[in-house]
Amino acid sequence: MTRQYDAIVVGAGFGGMGAAIELNRLGLRDLLILEREDDLGGTWHVNRYPGLAVDIPSSTYSYSFEPNPHWSRLFAAGDELKRYAEHVADKYDLRKYMRFGTVVTGASWQDDRWEVVTDNETFTARYLVTATGFLSMPKTPDIAGIESFQGKVVHTAAWEPTDLTGKRVAVIGTGATAVQLIPELAREASALTVFQRTPIWVSPKPDYPIPQVLRTLFARLPLVQRAVRWLGSSILELMMISGVVHYKQLRVANRLAERWCRAHLHRQVRDPELRRKLTPDYSFGCKRPTFSNDYFRTFTKPHVRLDTSTIARIDASGVVTADGRTEIDVLVLATGFNLWDTNFPAFEVIGRDGRDLGAWWRKNRFQAYEGVTVPGFPNYLSLNSPYSYSGLSYFTTIECQMTHMRRLFTAMHARGAAVFEVTQRANDQFLHRMRTKVTQNSVFSLGQCATAHSYYFNQHGEATLLRPTSTISAHRAAGRFPLEDYDFSPALAATGAAA
Repeated sequence: MTRQYDAIVVGAGFGGMGAAIELNRLGLRDLLILEREDDLGGTWHVNRYPGLAVDIPSSTYSYSFEPNPHWSRLFAAGDELKRYAEHVADKYDLRKYMRFGTVVTGASWQDDRWEVVTDNETFTARYLVTATGFLSMPKTPDIAGIESFQGKVVHTAAWEPTDLTGKRVAVIGTGATAVQLIPELAREASALTVFQRTPIWVSPKPDYPIPQVLRTLFARLPLVQRAVRWLGSSILELMMISGVVHYKQLRVANRLAERWCRAHLHRQVRDPELRRKLTPDYSFGCKRPTFSNDYFRTFTKPHVRLDTSTIARIDASGVVTADGRTEIDVLVLATGFNLWDTNFPAFEVIGRDGRDLGAWWRKNRFQAYEGVTVPGFPNYLSLNSPYSYSGLSYFTTIECQMTHMRRLFTAMHARGAAVFEVTQRANDQFLHRMRTKVTQNSVFSLGQCATAHSYYFNQHGEATLLRPTSTISAHRAAGRFPLEDYDFSPALAATGAAA
C-alpha cells in the first residue's frame, strides 16, 4: 500500500523550506520535499555564474524569524545565499524530508488526497504545495542556426567554469543577470560583444563590506539588525510603491527614479551615442530594475562592444546581424527564464473533476486567491502563482504565504475538517480587485511598457505576476482574510468511519 504523507512540497528552495517550516509549526510532521536538483537552495544552488549576488540589500533577503548576522557585504554574493539556505535547512531539521534528483511530472486530486507522480515513483499526500520558483525554467532564444555553432555555448543558469583568456565572447541578453555577469566576462575575454534587445534601468549600487565589528553587534543585539532590515525594507517599499503600484498618484517619484538612473549612466558613459543605446525607452518599473557600479563603465573599454542590431542567425563560428557578422569562440546566453509558457505550473496539475490548472489559467486568465489557492484545487497551495509576488524581496512573498497557511490551517483544524478549497466567489472578487488596481493605478497600464519585454507580463499582455498592493497590505490580508472565503469539509475516509 502506498504511503500517504501529510504534505508533499515540490521544491527545496527558500519557498519550499518556508512552507515546510510553517507546516511543522502547524503540527504536520510527515512531510516529503521533492527537488529535481541534486541539492537544496533553489536558484542559489543552480546559478553559479561569475558575479552572482543578491540584487537587493542582504538584510532584507532572509526570513525575518531567522536573520543572518554574518553577511559579508551589503549585497551578499551567491555562495553566501547558498550557505544561508543550508543553515536554515539544518537548523529547522528539513533535510530529513528532502529527496533530490526527483523530477515531478504530474499531480492529480484523487477523492481526498493528492497523487504525485515523479520520474520513477508515485506518492500520495493529504496536501500539495508547489514551490518551484518563478525563475526556474531557463529560456533558450529562438534564433536560427544556434544549434550549428561549433564553439562553446553556455546558459547562465547552467554555468560551467570556463577559461575565457584570449577568447572572443558574445553575450545575448542584458537583464539583471547580464548586468552582474558582463563586467566579470570583460575582465577575461580578449573581445566581448554584448547583443542587446532591451536596455535596463540601472542605479548605483551602495555595496560595501560589512565590518566584523558590525556583524558581531548584529549577532549579539538582533534588534540592531532588525532596525537595519526595517530601513532597507522601507526603501524597497518606497521604490515599489512609487515606481510600480501607485504610479498614477506618484508619477513624479517615478520620473525621479528615471533621472537618478540617467545621471548614473551619464557619469559613467561620456559617449552620447553609447548612452542613447543604453537608455531604456520604457517607464521605470515596467521591467525589474537593478543596481551596478561597473556595468555601464564596462562598455567604455576598448575590447567591449554593444550591438543593438537584430540577430538574423547564428552559424558555425559567429553571430550574424542585420549590420554584419561577429566571429566568436564562446556564446553566453543570458536570456533569462520562461515563466508563462512552462512554469505556470511547472508540471501538470489536475484538480477536482479533471480540471487542468495550466489549461484553466490560460483559458480563464492567470489567477490565484491571495496568490496562494485556486478554486477547483482542494488542499493545494501554489506558492509561485499569479499576483503572489509582493514587494521586491522574495522573502516578503514567502512570509505572506506562510501567514496565509497559518490562518487557513488553524481555521480548518478548529472546524475538525481536513479539506479546504477557496470558493469561486472569493477568487473572482480577489481577481477583480487585483485587475482593477493594475489597470487604474500601476505603471504596467499607465506607463510606457510596450517595449520593455518584461517577464512581469504574461503571453496575453497582462501584468499578473506582481501583487499591485503595498507589502503592508499583503501582510494584513494574509492574516485577516475572511474565513468564509473557504469551504471546509472532512476527508472521505473520516466521513465513512463516522457513518
